[in-house]
Amino acid sequence: MKRKVLGMVLTVSMVAAALVGCGGGDAAPAATSEPAAEAPAAEAEAPAEEAEAPAADAAAPTGKKVGVSMPTKDLQRWNQDGSNMQAELEAAGYEVDLQYASNQEETQVSQIENMINSGCSVLVVAAIEANSLSTVLENAKSAGIPVIAYDRLIMNTDAVAYYATFDNYKVGVTQGQYIVDALDLDNAEGPFNMEVTAGDPGDNNAPFFYNGAMDTLQPYIDAGKIVIPSGQVDFATVGTPKWATETAQSRMENILSSNYADGTKLDICLCSNDSTSLGVQNALAANYTGDYPIVTGQDCDIANVKNMIAGKQSMSVFKDTRTLASQVVKMVGQILNGEEVEVNDTTTYDNGTGVIPSYLCEPVFADANNYKELLIDSGYYTEADLQ
Repeated sequence: MKRKVLGMVLTVSMVAAALVGCGGGDAAPAATSEPAAEAPAAEAEAPAEEAEAPAADAAAPTGKKVGVSMPTKDLQRWNQDGSNMQAELEAAGYEVDLQYASNQEETQVSQIENMINSGCSVLVVAAIEANSLSTVLENAKSAGIPVIAYDRLIMNTDAVAYYATFDNYKVGVTQGQYIVDALDLDNAEGPFNMEVTAGDPGDNNAPFFYNGAMDTLQPYIDAGKIVIPSGQVDFATVGTPKWATETAQSRMENILSSNYADGTKLDICLCSNDSTSLGVQNALAANYTGDYPIVTGQDCDIANVKNMIAGKQSMSVFKDTRTLASQVVKMVGQILNGEEVEVNDTTTYDNGTGVIPSYLCEPVFADANNYKELLIDSGYYTEADLQ
């Protein structure tokens, strides 16, 4: 009997939401402070329309507004994260305040302040810099607004209630294991030359990616099967501020001119994500004429998948942003309905004030052999997106 009553409540709520324009394809998107023109040219190639959001398990509380703070439109993945989140939250019956902060920390702080003052009931925040939000999130805590850290853990504040991300250490392990398998390192003699390009030191995820990959490859480095001619290996040296393509390209150009101009073969470019991988690929195109190396990445951005198909990038770790968005929408509903919030990790992510209860989604890798199944057959992209 209770299930029948709940089903009637859900049906009435969904109809009411549609009448007031909260959900559905005709609703205008929430305004953002970052103009669309700031997106790079590659952004014009929009990914395929996301799959229809699953029906909510329970009726969304009416009149609830959710603030979603994304770092920038300059990377394709954040556009997808933001649009996926907005679509699913609105389909669940919530009002959404989606903002992009142009990779400016002070802008993100200001936007979050506005979300607090405008009556948001929950905040979902993908931080630009892990340590920059302590003060503004204390204001959220004082106002009784729960905060979900989205994909990037927010550090040094007890205002963070939950964390939702992919298994970031496993992302690096996946990259490292791909290299092990591709070169058959357990049987090959080597040595193989490798250079490392890691992520933004201000992003708490970046060391997890780096450590997962390096821990996987370290036995082969110790055995002399992998060598790093530049000597640049520690995270502080190989990190790429803001994950900037141009920074990664400039650094790799210097490495190539200093260590490979004499014809030395480069076998492996371990890159933590797709934007840094693009920079490395640009440097290789302009400054390297030897046999093409293995090049890793992460996010399966359109430009990188095209390069993967063309043989310029070996693999990219696929983190289906639809999966993460769906999980966060579920967590938002559980918070607002006073239910137990689903998490699957209560030991890994300490933000300096204690371990944050977390939900970790599983990453997988895409390459030229399986990208159609993972990316096209699943509806993440269309064939036309990758032409």
